[in-house]
Amino acid sequence: MTTNSHDAYPVVLQVLPALGGGGVERGTVEISSAISHAGGRALVASAGGMLSTAIERAGGRNVQLPLRSKNPFRIFANAGKLADLIRAERVDIVHARSRAPAWSAYLAARRTGTRFVTTYHGAYNENALFKRRYNAVMASGDIVIAISEFIKRLIIERHHVDPERIRVIYRGVDPAIFDPEGVTPARMIRLSRAWRLEDGQPLVLLPGRISRWKGQAVLIKALAQMHNKDVCAVLVGDDQGRHKYVAELTALAEQLGVANRLRLVGHCDDMPAALRLADVVVNASTDPEAFGRVVIEAQSMAGLVIATDHGGAVETIEHDVTGWRVSPGDDVELAAGLDYVLALPDHQREAIGAAARASVIENYTVARMQAATLEVYREVLERDVTRAKT
Repeated sequence: MTTNSHDAYPVVLQVLPALGGGGVERGTVEISSAISHAGGRALVASAGGMLSTAIERAGGRNVQLPLRSKNPFRIFANAGKLADLIRAERVDIVHARSRAPAWSAYLAARRTGTRFVTTYHGAYNENALFKRRYNAVMASGDIVIAISEFIKRLIIERHHVDPERIRVIYRGVDPAIFDPEGVTPARMIRLSRAWRLEDGQPLVLLPGRISRWKGQAVLIKALAQMHNKDVCAVLVGDDQGRHKYVAELTALAEQLGVANRLRLVGHCDDMPAALRLADVVVNASTDPEAFGRVVIEAQSMAGLVIATDHGGAVETIEHDVTGWRVSPGDDVELAAGLDYVLALPDHQREAIGAAARASVIENYTVARMQAATLEVYREVLERDVTRAKT
C-alpha cells in the first residue's frame, strides 16, 4: 500500500457523529482494529461515547470534536478543525460514515488534498427539497462503499454515480462471538427469567430500536392472528425516548388481547444468548433496511429468521433455504409465516439453521468486511500514485 513517505502504512481518519452502540459505530471499531493490525494508524474524529474505549482497545485513537451538529456554521467550523487534524497527523485517507460530519470531512479533504472515502450506510429519506443535496455528500468519495447491492442501486439512481466508483462491502458479524455452541444454558436461563418466560413457551424475538418503521406494531398484530396461542413475542431494543410510541404498542397489544404474551425488555447486553433463546427471529421493518445486521447475527447463531422482502434482506436470506421473507407491513402473512416455521420438525429447523450459519461464514464476516475495506484504502492510494505518474 503506497502512502506518504513519512509512514510505511497509511494514516486513516474515520469521521462520524459519536461513538454510541450502533452498527456504524461498531463498524468503525472493527475497521480501526484492521488498520492497526495492518500496521497503520487508526484515528477517529467524533463527539465520543460509549465505544471510545473500544477504539483505544482496537489500537486507535478518538479525537473528540463536536461533529453531531447539522448546523451549517458548525459544519464549516468543524471542517477547519478536521483540516488542522489532517495536517498535524499527516492523514492519508479520510473515511466519512455519516452525513453532517461527512460535509466537514469533505471540505477538509478538499482543502488538504487528502483522499476521501465514504460509506453509504442508509437508505436516507428525501422527503424535503434539500435532502438529496444533503445526502449527496455520502456519494462524493473517491471510492464510495455501499453496504449492499440495494444501496449500490440507490446511489446510482439518486446520485448518478459511475458504478466504477462504488464498491459493495457487506457488513460483518464475528462468528466466534455469535456462535451457538458458545452460549451456555446459564446465559439463556438468566434472560428467560428476566423476561418472565414460561418453560417451553415458544419465543419470537424482534431485535431493534423501538421505532415505528422497525415494524413492532406489525408483529403485535401478527401475534394476535397466529393459530399458535402459546407464543410470547419479545421486543428487544432501546426506545431512545419514544415513550409515546411505546405506549401505543402497549395499548395495541391490550386492544388485541395479547398483552400477556408481549414483553418490551429494552436494551439487552447479551444478544448472542437472546438470539439463541429465540425460536424465531423477526425483522419486520416497513421501510427497506440498508443491510440489516440483526439478520446475519441471528443466522450466525443458526437461528430461524423471517424478514420483510425488501432492502438488504433480499440479499442475506435465500427464501426457504437460509430463512424466509414476507411482504412488508403484512401482518397476516407474517402470522402465517410464524405458524409455519414454529411447526417445522426439528431436523428441518436444524438444516435451515446450519445453512444460515454457513452462509454467514462464507459471505458476511467481520474479517471479510475488514479485508475488503483495507483493499479500498489500497486502491484509492494506488489511484493517486497512478495519476501522479501520468
